[in-house]
Amino acid sequence: MISLKGKAAIITGGGRGLGKAVALQLALEGIDIGITGRNEENLKATVEEIRGIGVKAAYAVFDIGAEEEVKTGINQLVTELGGVDILINNAGIGDFGTLESMPSQKWEQVFRTNLFGVYYAAMAVFPHLKAKGEGDIVNIASTAGLKGGSTMSAYAASKAAVISLSQSMMAEWRKQNIRVITLTPSTIATDMSIQGGLTDGDTDKVLQPEDFAEWVRDMLKMNRRALVASASIFSSNP
Repeated sequence: MISLKGKAAIITGGGRGLGKAVALQLALEGIDIGITGRNEENLKATVEEIRGIGVKAAYAVFDIGAEEEVKTGINQLVTELGGVDILINNAGIGDFGTLESMPSQKWEQVFRTNLFGVYYAAMAVFPHLKAKGEGDIVNIASTAGLKGGSTMSAYAASKAAVISLSQSMMAEWRKQNIRVITLTPSTIATDMSIQGGLTDGDTDKVLQPEDFAEWVRDMLKMNRRALVASASIFSSNP
């Protein structure tokens, strides 16, 4: 395991849920943190928590599905943090419904956020990692991207696309010492999954955000000669 102290990470969708859990966990490792999102109040509150750990923290408000906003926001965070070593592509939405009931506009919105957002953020960070000569990009997909199901066509298809995009990134960028890791978690007790009726959030049975955050940390702490190309995590007995 390597030390992550002194590195800088940007986490999209970092104001709450999985993104916030990852941000706090990485801060405990001594990593300076930049978070993004659309809700400024959530971002402000999370930044204050991160600063309380004793590391540098900053936030940028933008829509992950808008390319120019992403470029501007990412570059702002890189400037405030003094660089970037890690990108956690976490931002995403989950709209569910049957193929017949979900309008095409919803489909497009899901793809704009879940797929194009990953692409936009990675492309904004890539030049900085390339110039540094190394870095890490963690793209968070879902087990839904490995196998679609009823009422989740848009979400599952977008996550399947993230998996494929991430594999291409890994194939191209590993030659520049940039590790691209694709993570496919099963259902985790977040606001989105609980409100969507996917889980009751039982802490004795269902994966919690902190479990996911520890998993991300461990992937990043592996010696740089090692790359976990893809991995899944499930609740043991939900």
